[in-house]
Amino acid sequence: MPRTIRSVNVSAQWLIDLVPGLTGKPEEISEHLALRGAPVDGITSPGGGLGDIIIGRVIRARQHPNADRLRVCEVDNGAEIVQIVCGAPMVRDGACYPLAPIGAILPGDFKIKKSKIRGEVSHGMLCSAKELGLGDDHSGIMELVGDFTPGESFIDSVGLNDFTLDVEVTANRGDLLSHVGIARELAAAGEGRIELPEIPDGSDLPLGYQTGAPEVEHTGFSVRIEDENLCHRYIGAVIRGVSVKPSPGWLQARLRGAGARPVNNVVDATNYVLLELGQPMHAFDLSELRGQSVIVRRASQKEAEFKTLDGETRSISTDMLMICDEEVPVAIAGVMGGNNSEVSDRTVDILLECALFDPKATRATRRELGMSTDASYRYERGVDPDGLRSAMERCIHLVLSTAGGELEGPILDCNPVPFESSTVELRLSRIEKLLGIPFEAGYVGELLAPLGFIVEGQTDGVLRVRVPGFRSYDVTREVDLIEEVARTHGFDNFPDTLGPQRASSVSDHPLFQLEDRLRTVLVGHGLFEVQTPAFCPAGEGDVEVLNPLTTVEPFLRSSLMPSLLRRVEYNMARGNRDVRLFELGTSFHKGGSGEPPLEEPHLAAILTGRREPPHWSREDEEFSMWDLKALVVDIAGRVYGEETTIDSVGGKCPTLLDENMCIFVRTGSGDIVGRAGRVNDEASDLPVWAGDVWSFELALPRNPSKGAEVVVTPLPQFPASERDLALLLPPTVTSREVSESIRRSAGPDLEALEVFDLYVGEGIPEGIRSVAFRLRFRSIKKTLKDKQVDKNMSAVLKRLEEDLGVEARG
Repeated sequence: MPRTIRSVNVSAQWLIDLVPGLTGKPEEISEHLALRGAPVDGITSPGGGLGDIIIGRVIRARQHPNADRLRVCEVDNGAEIVQIVCGAPMVRDGACYPLAPIGAILPGDFKIKKSKIRGEVSHGMLCSAKELGLGDDHSGIMELVGDFTPGESFIDSVGLNDFTLDVEVTANRGDLLSHVGIARELAAAGEGRIELPEIPDGSDLPLGYQTGAPEVEHTGFSVRIEDENLCHRYIGAVIRGVSVKPSPGWLQARLRGAGARPVNNVVDATNYVLLELGQPMHAFDLSELRGQSVIVRRASQKEAEFKTLDGETRSISTDMLMICDEEVPVAIAGVMGGNNSEVSDRTVDILLECALFDPKATRATRRELGMSTDASYRYERGVDPDGLRSAMERCIHLVLSTAGGELEGPILDCNPVPFESSTVELRLSRIEKLLGIPFEAGYVGELLAPLGFIVEGQTDGVLRVRVPGFRSYDVTREVDLIEEVARTHGFDNFPDTLGPQRASSVSDHPLFQLEDRLRTVLVGHGLFEVQTPAFCPAGEGDVEVLNPLTTVEPFLRSSLMPSLLRRVEYNMARGNRDVRLFELGTSFHKGGSGEPPLEEPHLAAILTGRREPPHWSREDEEFSMWDLKALVVDIAGRVYGEETTIDSVGGKCPTLLDENMCIFVRTGSGDIVGRAGRVNDEASDLPVWAGDVWSFELALPRNPSKGAEVVVTPLPQFPASERDLALLLPPTVTSREVSESIRRSAGPDLEALEVFDLYVGEGIPEGIRSVAFRLRFRSIKKTLKDKQVDKNMSAVLKRLEEDLGVEARG
């Protein structure tokens, strides 16, 4: 199954700061990432189209003499003082703003010209974030925070001379959804040593950590996790006395370089940590929380709706995990915060959240809500369970340095499910077998170390490798480590040599050859091949999937019939009543204790509707049991040989089929390998006008024979002699048993045998059936005499009477 791919925006300058060995050219960074399995889909610049914008400092701002809503500003552009008319009432003396001088071209090809506005000349324009394409805020001009020099380039001054890389990331690589994760890959590719951001170890924080589970409390404030299966860890920190305002220029530039929109210094700090380390963070306005507790629990039945930060009111269910105060929910865990606890410019005290939510639960919530966020996308793919404290400390220091305030008390760390890193054994012999070249133990360690893996020891060519937390979701097997060895060694460094046998000379597996032959035969019968998903609802399989794509189909199918029946229902719902389908697929059954599920190759087919397209010259004929049986006889004979038999007794009919219209396919040894019959009306959701639906399913051998040789016989040279034989069959005797007896006793000249009549009624004893057989005799050496044929018929009747108690009808 192909891996799902989604892109992530990455700042080239941010990567250069993390890996100083990079050249800084985005094209070269793109090449390195492509070789590491993370190709770059596009390169953009957040400052693109803003090359004409400069820094302007307002010397003096006064009211426009002829307009109440306009201001006249004297602006220093680095070369002279110019007059600019501005519509922003909050413009202030001494502040710096983006200035578009005369001749500058803004996004949208809007050219700035000298103009007169209500009698006052304007020599340019002071710009808002929206006018520059840097945000949605157009209520006021964009005031720049920090030290700036008038006349200098705007994009150079605020750090917009960056490049944003659109990196494709497969669903199994959640660790690449951060700048540190991408930088780690580049460092492993030999582009230099990664220099991780300086994150204090917590020793300079006032009171350290207070730990506990399932509840942790200090000085009256507590964190409690009520469902540890959905939330494995929750860290909370209270900071009081913050000043919420626009972030400093360097922080805004970092976010814009990564394709994010700055909001304010507190929210920007949480987004910075998400982009840098891949750990989602959230900030609550502490004054909006009721009580002194944060409770992580499922939504209650009375909590049917919740208004999120985007202003939308969303329906929530009791399956969803919520972050709550002592009265109401304040966030949807792992997805989005609530409008009722949003950080605003009036916020003074905040609660920082850093948590580890269950990936499957987050995915289910996101799907039910029909929304996706940066946080949910990372939680679904797994965040670093070892990195929560580092992320929290990083965020605290960013908030304190940009918004001020003071950390109150210890950081509360509620950790009911402590993480334990795993070790995987890696055999050097297995590496050579899969990659084709030998690797030394020391070299393998050197390849894995930059990626965070630690070789803890070696015994007889087997390495014990410690897997880092950020790779604990996708590196669980030996083959996963071998893939890392191959990637870091470099696929271009493997020798260009062919093995002793070219791929084109290798024969297909006998099973594949059989399937190809069956496809040809079934298409010749007028059937169409389909491929249906192997997932199914409960009741149609007994092998449960650990990470199902949907909760509606959490099992692997044990039969192909239900999937085909759903295809029939789909066709009939669209007016197509004539359906002939088949599928070659896999069925799954539980293995032994601790064993993987058993996989069996199966063939299934389904028929309904008219046998032939309608035509005015004939009556329409529907598919019948005889059509199904003829198809089964043909297919089963090709799979299991001429010894295959069809009967209607001694087997268990599937619940999908009508037990009164069910037949079984047996091999020569008597094993049942297939079932066929009419589909139960109660088992389908077909329209009332639908006719009978016929289906069969056949288990295929894992190692079939190459198929019977085609024997070509010459055209007969001598005439045939036919005899009709009407027999009285007791209820316990089947036509198949009679046919087998006739074939054994009729001699080598019997060419064909068929049933051509069945009669029950007048002249026939009750419970007895009159079945007529036609026998055709022919010799390949001479013309048969009637005397010889009669002798053969006598032998047939004698054997029937002795073996089965069957007599000829008088």
